[in-house]
Amino acid sequence: MSQTDAPDTQPPLALSPADWQARAERLDLWLGSLPFVQFLGVKWQADSGILHLTLPFVDKLIGNPMLPALHGGASGAFLEVAASAQVFLSAGLSQPAKPIDLTIDYLRTGRPRDLFAQAQVTKMGRRIANVRAEAWQDNREQLVAVLHGHFILPTDEED
Repeated sequence: MSQTDAPDTQPPLALSPADWQARAERLDLWLGSLPFVQFLGVKWQADSGILHLTLPFVDKLIGNPMLPALHGGASGAFLEVAASAQVFLSAGLSQPAKPIDLTIDYLRTGRPRDLFAQAQVTKMGRRIANVRAEAWQDNREQLVAVLHGHFILPTDEED
């Protein structure tokens, strides 16, 4: 997938609206229970399997006050939340998948503005999910950072 391909152009899984609603409710409960998500102030909305996330700008997210620029750790953590949440939603999990490895490419300086993200599960196996998450600010075509990651899915014994 090229950087210009938007994750939301991929058709989501063929589930009924009621199934997506049930998955979104479980996602709300899980994300709402995470102190780090609350600390960052992450907002999210699931729309038929496509997850839209926002990291509202607050001064505590500044990493370099001279520019000013968003802290790379905040941007990276936000992308990890986006990727993990998309796996949770897409796989219909009852508990989160665990990251195996994450690679983040920082493409441009995050300015003191809201940051937006979407993720796409590029491959879902029985045990592993591959994910790509993108973050941008004013223009979707000008990405701030991109995450590529692999997550191990919980087994039935872990449920």
